[in-house]
Amino acid sequence: MSDDDKYSVDAARAAAERGDLSGWVAEFLASPGSDNGELAEALTNRPRWWLGPVRIPLKHLNRLAGPPGEPVLCPVDEDDWRDDVDDLERKVRQGWEPPPVIASYRDGRLILEDGNHRVEGVRRSGARQAWAVIGFDDPDERGRFTVPDGS
Repeated sequence: MSDDDKYSVDAARAAAERGDLSGWVAEFLASPGSDNGELAEALTNRPRWWLGPVRIPLKHLNRLAGPPGEPVLCPVDEDDWRDDVDDLERKVRQGWEPPPVIASYRDGRLILEDGNHRVEGVRRSGARQAWAVIGFDDPDERGRFTVPDGS
């Protein structure tokens, strides 16, 4: 099985159905391409309640980094984005579905933990939503959460 298959939306959905979305997140974040074993540990080595994959309007994903004018915590000059954003945009336009992004629900906001470049590539392709897997620190918050609409 290729990494594209192992870390696809369908693979995340299958992990959720068998009650192992936390394991999928940990494996995905530690995989080549994400290479973020430290984040995998931080997000999955404590009690978390996961939801997903779900389609989230891009405007509701608060990225840690990204171009000004978008919901980001740390604006980055457009010229500083790596060339792979252009490659991701091209692939999305050609029909590729990127792996779900990983977000945390904090203080009523969706904070993007992994996938800043994927979200930017999706945004540049003209799409308005991305697939996301969302982690919650509280099971009641997860139960009350409703996926925001695109308006």
